[in-house]
Amino acid sequence: MNKLFKKLFKKSIKKKNTKYGSIIKGKIINIEHNIVIVDAGLKSESYIPIEQFKDINGKINININDKIDVSIDNIAGEWGETILSRDKAKKHETWINIEKSYNKSSNIKGIIKGRVKGGLTVNIEGIKAFLPGSLIDTKPIKNLSEIEGKELEFKIIKLDKKKNNIVLSRKAVILNENIYERKKLLENICEGIYLYGIVKNITDYGAFIDLGGLDGLLHITDIAWKRVKHPSEILNIGQKIKLKVIKFDKEKIRVSLGLKQLSKDPWTSIDKNYPINSKIKGKITNITDYGCFIEIKEGIEGLVHISEMDWKNKNINPFKKFKIGQKTKAIILNIDKEKRRISLGIKQCNPNPWLKFSKKYKIGDKIKGTIKSITDFGIFVKLNNIDGLIHNTDISWLNKENEIKKYKKGNKITTLLLKININKEKIHLGLKQLKKDPFIKYIKIYKKNKNIKSKIINITNNIIYVKFKDNIEGQIDINNKKNKKYKYIIKKSKINNFLNTKIIKIDKEKRIIYLIINNKIKNKNKKKNKNFLFNSMVEAFKMAKNK
Repeated sequence: MNKLFKKLFKKSIKKKNTKYGSIIKGKIINIEHNIVIVDAGLKSESYIPIEQFKDINGKINININDKIDVSIDNIAGEWGETILSRDKAKKHETWINIEKSYNKSSNIKGIIKGRVKGGLTVNIEGIKAFLPGSLIDTKPIKNLSEIEGKELEFKIIKLDKKKNNIVLSRKAVILNENIYERKKLLENICEGIYLYGIVKNITDYGAFIDLGGLDGLLHITDIAWKRVKHPSEILNIGQKIKLKVIKFDKEKIRVSLGLKQLSKDPWTSIDKNYPINSKIKGKITNITDYGCFIEIKEGIEGLVHISEMDWKNKNINPFKKFKIGQKTKAIILNIDKEKRRISLGIKQCNPNPWLKFSKKYKIGDKIKGTIKSITDFGIFVKLNNIDGLIHNTDISWLNKENEIKKYKKGNKITTLLLKININKEKIHLGLKQLKKDPFIKYIKIYKKNKNIKSKIINITNNIIYVKFKDNIEGQIDINNKKNKKYKYIIKKSKINNFLNTKIIKIDKEKRIIYLIINNKIKNKNKKKNKNFLFNSMVEAFKMAKNK
């Protein structure tokens, strides 16, 4: 009986390909804790570790009576143990699929396992493949950990089974997908439609959005109705967003996208919601050297210029006075809907000190103050909490440059209120107006054709400047035709000399008295009893005789 069984068994296994590495069919007859018992019709049943039946995700999907492919590892002796391998059979199947995929240039799935020098390793059903870093994607991936462990599709670009060398490309798959999606998108895209896209890249001027095979530009000005410093304030790489196509160039295949266009423009009803001089409360969003921006509501900001921050301090430092995020009140000063600009004022939330001053004082009132500063053009006087200016021309009736030197910073002073300009925030004060104008008094006594003794104070090419009683000044025009015959007198005239003159004209507005020489000159430096008068006509005859 035993001999007969041996002969029959030998005949049966001869019919099977029992060489080492051969792939044969087997049947699962039992599944235990650590092993799977498989009958392949050989000398004995085979005990295969259960780990060899796990798929790439670590799951076991087998049942009793399932028929599977196994690889013969060994058949030991006449009644020896049969050693089979499910792993080798699976690898054999996988290699067949890999070769098919390579020959047909079709996609194959694999799981990203880890990083190696120059790229990543990919597990294709138990077989290791290499994915170069340059072929991972169409764009650089900053964080490779995001794709580790993911099952993706690849193209096989190089295959060498003997050396167990497989090189993959994920980039080729993406490009092929993009070609199809791009073609489909270009057929349907037009201005005004809404699309979903993924933020691909962020720059200073906007963001590039992947629309599926085609990139569109979302400019920074189209991200939100409010002012955006940088797109990263609102967008993140990889973020999926809904957008509106606001412009499409078919020839250049350029798509301009808008995000803010998904909501209503808040500027359309700005003047109705925020009338001029209305008070608002907002948050400071930005501070610059020239002012600060206040967000009135989502998408609407106004500028408070430094000149509108404080009634008194004109050189205010916005960085010291305000902080970003600070809430503050302001007044709407002006709205330009076309340019989308709103001018705000913070100082207007408090009483105008110039208006308050104008209600308390009237033109012609005497006002006491303290000299705050002295400049080339006048004196600034502190009047409680605001300043007034005494211009150089309003310090003294004499209009002398050294008159201002009589005053010092910190001195108490009484002035006369000349003018209040509330809009320009200026107060004009006067000192000389506290006294009567000596010029008016003088010309009441000394009128046209009056002879006056004048002291020379300055001589130019065209004019002799003179002074007479009460420090009143006058001018003699040397080029005047009436004075031509007296030029020899002028040649001998010096500063501090006295001249006999006659008034020919009085200009009340310019406060100038015009004179001519009345033939005689007197030297101040000579003693009284030695002073001499020379007759101009006699001297002229002598000069003519000597010639």
